[in-house]
Amino acid sequence: MECKVIFIDVDGTLVDYENNLPASAKEAIVKARRNGHRVYICTGRSKAEVYDEIWNIGLDGMIGANGGYIEDHGKTILDLKLSYEECKHIVDWLKSRNLEFYLESKNGLFASENFEERGRSAIQEYSRRKGKDHIEKISVRDVFPDMIFGACLYREDVSKISFVLNSYQDHLDSVKEFKDLKCSTWGGKGEIALFGDVGVKDVTKAYAIEKLLKHIGARKEDTIAFGDAKVDIPMLEYCQLGVAMASGGEEIKAMADMVTDGVDEDGLYNAFVQLHLI
Repeated sequence: MECKVIFIDVDGTLVDYENNLPASAKEAIVKARRNGHRVYICTGRSKAEVYDEIWNIGLDGMIGANGGYIEDHGKTILDLKLSYEECKHIVDWLKSRNLEFYLESKNGLFASENFEERGRSAIQEYSRRKGKDHIEKISVRDVFPDMIFGACLYREDVSKISFVLNSYQDHLDSVKEFKDLKCSTWGGKGEIALFGDVGVKDVTKAYAIEKLLKHIGARKEDTIAFGDAKVDIPMLEYCQLGVAMASGGEEIKAMADMVTDGVDEDGLYNAFVQLHLI
């Protein structure tokens, strides 16, 4: 078969929501690249959140920050960032509302003073909704092992800022406050969302995939995307073939061309076999 360009979301697709990487997923990627296919992760994570376990699989590169960052074989192709003034505005606004948050940068994750305590319950609930057991043992440092506390939060290297919602109204108010930026939610649909985020406007995973394809001289017709959440829908819509994980949300499964098994059920490997990538 012709060589494909494969885009894989990370959380809930490549790894589970406790950062466990199935051996079968690693094997699938290694075999696919050996067969001549290109494999990129396409994630909301910043580069700083892509830990060695993932890089050591062997990847052609990554799309991060939900489309704001592109890297191909170690070369940065796109790195969109909030300005220092925008970052300061967001940080000050969040502090004024007593909302805990963290800054996402390729240089690290920088947390607000009480994020470790306040974020723990939100992360545990996020894991519970994904069907995980023993959620009471999950901590912020389990999910974000390299998170930095106590650093200056006024920065010029920030791609986006995530914050714990006290209520859905916090998100609605962020939309009004930051009209020139992109305000989203994650960790649940609509009013049950657990987190809000603020980043660069008009950026999506699909936008970044289009730019990367132009850079490497590849065709849209040869693309396959894997995802599990609403934020992945533009990516699945853009690519020639969109695959949803059975452990994902109903919205993405309804629009996908194919649904594979869950991330903990060798879903990635099984789909690679079914699609004759390996």
